Amino acid sequence: MLIKFCGLTRQEDVDHAASLGAAMCGFIFHPRSPRGVTVAQAAALNSGSMLRVGVFVNQGSDEIRRIMDEARLDYAQLHGHQSVECARAIGAERVIRVLWPDRYTHRALLYNDLQRNAEACAYYLLDAGLKGGGSGHKLDWSDLASLRPAHPWLLAGGLSAANVAKAVGMCAPAGVDFNSGVEDAPGCKNREKMAAAFMAANSKGNGYSL
Repeated sequence: MLIKFCGLTRQEDVDHAASLGAAMCGFIFHPRSPRGVTVAQAAALNSGSMLRVGVFVNQGSDEIRRIMDEARLDYAQLHGHQSVECARAIGAERVIRVLWPDRYTHRALLYNDLQRNAEACAYYLLDAGLKGGGSGHKLDWSDLASLRPAHPWLLAGGLSAANVAKAVGMCAPAGVDFNSGVEDAPGCKNREKMAAAFMAANSKGNGYSL
């Protein structure tokens, strides 16, 4: 199971994610987010062998590439309205494309968007709600049970130790993204919640690995 902890702002939380064996760590480059960090703050956080992911909302490809270089990022998670052309300019192999299933009135429309973005990303991330992230809202996991996109996908949205095993068992994503469900406050993770969530997610691992 590919596990990502997102919204990291403190070295102690990054260190704990690495010690647990997380594959990815996420930093949010959006000033309006309570979990937002500056490029300098992210660059100063030592993440060991974890893959570094930057979450981008309004930035274009030139700014994203600059931030990726300065903050030593491996992936750009596109949370805004960035086009397929923007993703190609970043490099498809470095893009995680975020989609919100609740936006679609029919699953065929979601599949169309998954296919439309397939040539310009390496992973998908499916999040709850209609925009943004870190809200604590959850998806209808059973509705995603038959999902077979062109790339591995990560499940996000209100995941915690209490529900992640059920979520993974119902829709079998390649990975999960923890954020608000393992926090004491926005940007301040809880060590016990992180560890419990990590163990619960791996109890239902589907055999996918990087």
